[in-house]
Parts: sequence; C-alpha cells; structure tokens
Amino acid sequence: MNQPDQNSSQKSNNQSWIQAIFSVWQNTSNRFQSLLPFQKATDQVKQWFTVSEEEVADILTKVREELPTTEVILAGKPQSGKSSIVRGLTGVSEEIIGQGFRPHTQHTERYPYPSEELPLVIFTDTIGLGDIQENTPQIIEELETSLDASTDHRARILILTVKINDFATDTLQKTAQALRKKYPSVPILLTVTCLHEVYPPEIENHPDYPPSFPTIERPFEKIKETFSGLYDRAVLIDFTLEEDGYTPVFYGIEALRDGLGELLPEAEAKAMYELLDTSMGDQLGSLYRDVGRRYILAFSIIAGTVAAVPLPFATMPVLTTLQVSLVGILGKLYGQPLSFSQAGGVVSAIAGGFFAQLVGRELIKFIPGLGSAIAASWAAAYTWALGEGACVYFGDLMGGKKPDPEKIQGVMQEAFAEAKERFKKK
Repeated sequence: MNQPDQNSSQKSNNQSWIQAIFSVWQNTSNRFQSLLPFQKATDQVKQWFTVSEEEVADILTKVREELPTTEVILAGKPQSGKSSIVRGLTGVSEEIIGQGFRPHTQHTERYPYPSEELPLVIFTDTIGLGDIQENTPQIIEELETSLDASTDHRARILILTVKINDFATDTLQKTAQALRKKYPSVPILLTVTCLHEVYPPEIENHPDYPPSFPTIERPFEKIKETFSGLYDRAVLIDFTLEEDGYTPVFYGIEALRDGLGELLPEAEAKAMYELLDTSMGDQLGSLYRDVGRRYILAFSIIAGTVAAVPLPFATMPVLTTLQVSLVGILGKLYGQPLSFSQAGGVVSAIAGGFFAQLVGRELIKFIPGLGSAIAASWAAAYTWALGEGACVYFGDLMGGKKPDPEKIQGVMQEAFAEAKERFKKK
C-alpha cells in the first residue's frame, strides 16, 4: 500500500541530492573562476592537497582498526623455512620479503603485509635463535615485550619452524616453553620443514600429501615428542623455489592453511584463508582501491570544475597539479611514498595514450557553448581513470609484481568510459 509513496519519497531524496551536488559544482566553478590568474589557482590547489595528508592518516587509522590483523611470530633457527612461510602466505617474492623486514628490536625484525598503513599480517622474525645460546634469554625477553605491547583486537599466533633433519633444538624448546608459560592463550603451530632433504634417493618430486615415507614419518614423530605440550597443532610443509624443480612449490600449504584456520579467531582465520586463495590479490587490491576511491572522487569532482572554465590550456597547470597530487596520495596509501616530481613521473608512465585526449579536451573549449561542459566531464573522467590506473600500478608493486602497462591501460579505458557518462549526468 505504501510502496508508491516510498518510491516517490526516495525519488525526491535522490533529486535533492543531485541538486545539492549540482549547486556545489556551480559554486566551486565560480570560485575557481574568481581565482584567476591561474598561477594563483595552481598554488592554491597544491596547498589544499598538501595538507590533506592528515585526512589520509585519519582514514587509514579508522580502516586499520577494523582490519582482522594477525601477528605471526616466527621462531626458528636460521634456514629453517621462516621466510618461505612468509612467501607462501603472501605470494610475494623472496626479494620483496627481504626488503619488507625492518629491525624491530636487537634480535627481531618485523614485516607488515601488505603495508604498514593497512596490515593484514604482521610477521615478527627472530634473528640468531640457536646461533649463540647465550642470546636465548634476551630473545625471549624481546618477544615477551612485543607480545605485551600488542593491541587487544589483534590476533596472535606463534609458528615454530624445525627442519625435518634437525634435532639440535634446545634453544627453540626453551623459547617455546617460556612463551607458552606466560601466554597460554597464544596458539602455537609447529611446522616441520625441508622435507625433500630426507626423501628416498629414487624420489625426484613431492609425493601426494601427506608424505608417507619412513624417512619423514619417524623424524616427524620424534620432533613432535620433543615439543610435546608446547604446540597445539603440527604440520609438514616444504616450500621451495621454482628453480629447485619441486612441484608444487608450496607443498603442504593447505595443511598450513587449515592449521592456522583452526587456531585463529574466525575473522582472522577467514583473512588467512583468503590470503592463500589465488584470487586474494584482486580482493586485497579492492580493499585498498575502496579507500583510494574516496580521494579519487574528490579529485575528479574538483578537476571537472576546474576544466569548466572556458579558457583553453589555461587550466592545464591546475589539472596537472591535482592529478599528480592524487597519485602521490594513492602512493602513500599503498605504502609507496613519492615526492611531487616522482608522482609526476608515475602519471607520465601510466597515462599513455590518454595525453592526446587531454589535449583534445582543451581544444574542444573553442566550440562556443558546448565545449566547456564536455571538457568538464572529460577532465573528471580522466582524473578518475588515472586514479584507477594508479591503484593497479601501486597494487602490482605492493604484490612484488612488475606493473603491466596493457592491464593498466585496459583498466583506465574502462574506468574512463564509465566515469565520462557518470560525470556527464552531473
């Protein structure tokens, strides 16, 4: 009975919203015209978006508080497969992982993934555990300090890494005992690694999982016995490099996923499952792009109002400043802080054939009456497309991939076509 009234009310609300946006658009256009000469406008716009870093930080803080972040503490001797676990969980290259770890304490390093601003996983790695036995108490103390400082909403898990053929694990046992005693609620996953090192001589590749060779089963049982009472679940994994010739490269990753899923809270477990999903790169990119679109929209609207000024090429410096500033802010969001000149270089690298459209957009202003309106929608759409392309560019870098120009151009073409229609209606 009330459906027509509700639809009418909804339509009225939508019209009011559109009128409000149109009013703001007109007022902003008038404001920019009053700011002539355009060098003054350029300086003013640059100043506006230089101070907007505070807003970026505020939004990042709010999003970070909602993320299901897990702190993963990796405890094991050198060459026991800790970095391989990070590689398996993140999918990024060994080189990127090495660059991502930063000193945290004297004997620990940290790697927030995918970035420090919005981490889904924070890896804490122990350095030198087992090298010098006298360092063990200090390493334990530093790990305890780190755990004490963790935020209440962050899930935590300790992963012990032991090579299948290494039985000199006294320092690791002492570390696990100390942490288990003080933090009984923190789950511990025992991962036994480097399985291929004890394969029978005639075996040249990984068998079906789980492996049933006596050369693996016996030491695995012995290691579990050694760490009895110090772990909640034990798994066998062998994460190799492609050049090693073993397939799959991440052997046992499903067991690792299931182990983490059982030991972590529901939200964090879901995030871990998604990290180990091949489509997670797109999902993670969407998370960052959703935040980035808040800025892309604001910059696009202002770019459209600037371009509405009917003076060919006079608005180019202002639009360039806007668009380069947008790329700089998106770079910061994706953990790639850039100077203004560096952001300009990224714009040049990813814009490609769009520059010709940019020039054409300026020339169309010579058409009386029609030119400025078309130029405004094109400027807004181009800025939107540039922002979308920048998100793909920075997303590839974050994932340790080389940005694909064709992929970026395809995203920009599609985004430009959609945004041009959207902004034409405003």
